[in-house]
Amino acid sequence: MNNNSAQQLWERYLTLNPNAPNHYDAWRFGYTKELADELSELVLSGTKTATSSNYSLYEIENEPLPFVGQYNIILDGEDIAKSIVVTTFVEVVPYDEVSAEHAFLEGEGDRSLAYWRDVHEAFFTEELQQMNHSFNSKMPVVCQRFQIVYRSDQP
Repeated sequence: MNNNSAQQLWERYLTLNPNAPNHYDAWRFGYTKELADELSELVLSGTKTATSSNYSLYEIENEPLPFVGQYNIILDGEDIAKSIVVTTFVEVVPYDEVSAEHAFLEGEGDRSLAYWRDVHEAFFTEELQQMNHSFNSKMPVVCQRFQIVYRSDQP
């Protein structure tokens, strides 16, 4: 295990926050190493404080939805733990009702709703095709906000 594993980052966080829950999820953004690197850096800079995901995946994989108070370790493209975030808000809305505020908080591109829709329609379309489903503008999207509580460069 390297010094930047999710487990080691969590153990460092727990020494400073012994009352934190005893569970976290570790994951990275997107499908590519480059995207995971880019988005984990946006989290570290404080630019990215939200994300969205395809509600259908939770149903298909029988996974629980994100919830307020959930701790997540954000990994980069090499699966190196970069930060710990806690979920502060979750809602499920149709794709075409995702707000401009949410798009801005995702911190990507020019932070506009138009950019968010372009990027996420392509992302969701590819994701859905792998499950033999089609994209539609009314598909449910899980919109999640979070705040960073610990960075890998902290002692």
